[in-house]
Amino acid sequence: MSATAVAWFRRDLRLDDNAALIEASEDGRPIVPVYVHDAERAGRAADWWLHHSLSALSRALDKRGAPLLILRGKAAEVLPKLTALVEAGSIHYTRGYTPAARSEQDAVAGNVGDAAIAHDSYYLQRPGTVLTAEETPYRVFTAFWKSCVSRPERDRPAAAPETLRSCPSATLEKVKAELPVMPLDDLGLLPTSPDWAGGLRDNWTPGEDGAHARLDAFADSAGRYASRRDLPGEDGTSKLSPHLHFGEISPRQVWHRLHDKVLAGEGTRGAEAFLRQLYWRDFCGHLLFHFPDMPTKPLRDEFESFGWKDDTDALNAWQRGQSGIPLVDAGMRELWTTGWMHNRVRMIVASFLVKNLLVPWQHGAAWFLDTLVDADLANNSAGWQWVAGCGTDAAPYFRIFNPVLQSRKFDPDGDYLRRWLPELARLPNANLHAPWSADSATLHDANITLGKTYPKPIVDLADTRQRALDAYQDMRSLLQSPAASPGSSAG
Repeated sequence: MSATAVAWFRRDLRLDDNAALIEASEDGRPIVPVYVHDAERAGRAADWWLHHSLSALSRALDKRGAPLLILRGKAAEVLPKLTALVEAGSIHYTRGYTPAARSEQDAVAGNVGDAAIAHDSYYLQRPGTVLTAEETPYRVFTAFWKSCVSRPERDRPAAAPETLRSCPSATLEKVKAELPVMPLDDLGLLPTSPDWAGGLRDNWTPGEDGAHARLDAFADSAGRYASRRDLPGEDGTSKLSPHLHFGEISPRQVWHRLHDKVLAGEGTRGAEAFLRQLYWRDFCGHLLFHFPDMPTKPLRDEFESFGWKDDTDALNAWQRGQSGIPLVDAGMRELWTTGWMHNRVRMIVASFLVKNLLVPWQHGAAWFLDTLVDADLANNSAGWQWVAGCGTDAAPYFRIFNPVLQSRKFDPDGDYLRRWLPELARLPNANLHAPWSADSATLHDANITLGKTYPKPIVDLADTRQRALDAYQDMRSLLQSPAASPGSSAG
């Protein structure tokens, strides 16, 4: 019988289509499933999700016969010790692509050598393998997408073994005595006082079963995705992003489920539109792989000299959903309550922060990482840089979303606004999207006093749009001046 294997779970918290688990348990060899928790915290919403995802994973592994060990510490320190204690011949894991994940897995491999065996399943295409004809990273999504879909079809998802063989209980007891093994509750991932997670509990079911239930529901309605995905008042998106982020379902599983519908001619337009979104996720991962400074550094160097303003009061009003701009406030309150925000609204609230308020995009990205249950470093960084105009494939900086026009176009009946801004619910549609446009009688009838029951706008949209354009022009002028030219001299 083959030697014991360690199955190191990272951000692949599922059993099916998990190559690391499947190969670790090959030929019925005993395995030790383990999750290593570093003391460095992720965002608070992501912590909540992680707790429940690990709980679901632990229950699933128990049913298959191999309990999950949870270790606290640095993987490069505790995994070699675990390997020695259980006499394991290999450590199987899913390769990560964030800078921290790459550093972690390199350190583990440095300490255990060839025993570390990496597998790929977090993206449809492994980052670093999709390059232009010049062997350079793609910087435009459409070209990246065309290259990816021209490649051979992805393998079908693989099922996990029905049963798993654990190593002897005496060995596990020895591990618990010598390593920092701890109960899940002791990781402190859940909020204590106050308990702010009620909205998360009401809206999400973390874990592999929850991921498949979400996919089932979306697949049944995928035909309407293309026409409904921009409407925040409707349940028209997949909401699979947190499940994909935590690896509770693989992108390959999602791809084949939706691609099979395309082949069958069922909801083809909507399914194809969603498959394109899966490759946008890949594109973000590839960008982070090639540009590891992307979370903090603009990919277009000229934006290093942009005239951002560190306006703490404006940032706080934006974070609390108290900007006085209804669609912005509704999105930020949805985020705070549910840990998620509709994708179109994400673009609008981001545009308002970086363009109307001129607050550095890094501040917005940090807030999203702390409050989103799908807080993916690659997607989040690329998305914020896209809106700010400083990334690859970015929206031009002079494209500035008008949140009032966007609200009227995509939430015409005000369903989304009234759900998240009940204090405005009695306003007629004509004024709902811009309460300051209502006359005093209309505000009185709606029981609204601007500045008291709902804030007045913290900025004038037209004025701050022009201010943003002026700042952009100032940056361009500075870069074009002789003093900024290479080789120029101050004389």
